[in-house]
Amino acid sequence: MIDRTDLWLVIFGLGLGSFGLRFVFLGLIGDRPLPDWLMRHLRYTAVAVMPALVAPLVLWPRATGGETDPLRLAAAAAALAAGYLGKNVIFGMLAGAVVMLAGAYWPAA
Repeated sequence: MIDRTDLWLVIFGLGLGSFGLRFVFLGLIGDRPLPDWLMRHLRYTAVAVMPALVAPLVLWPRATGGETDPLRLAAAAAALAAGYLGKNVIFGMLAGAVVMLAGAYWPAA
């Protein structure tokens, strides 16, 4: 069992770190124009972060004990294809959800 003091210290420390990181960008340089090269790099931040968050859930899901699941691979492929072809994140997420739901309710062979 974790001590309440340790828990509150961790919560306070994480809050302080989160505030500090945001303050550097918004408080210190928020009213200044950023260079074009930095803006170009920041534009791709979400594109880099999303695959890093999703890949472990697709390749090593806890629901299957860490084993790769063909249904999750198919849903990820459908989401990627729909997002790329449709140029819409929501469309890609819906395509992946439809494949997951269809696979979950598909009669087993």
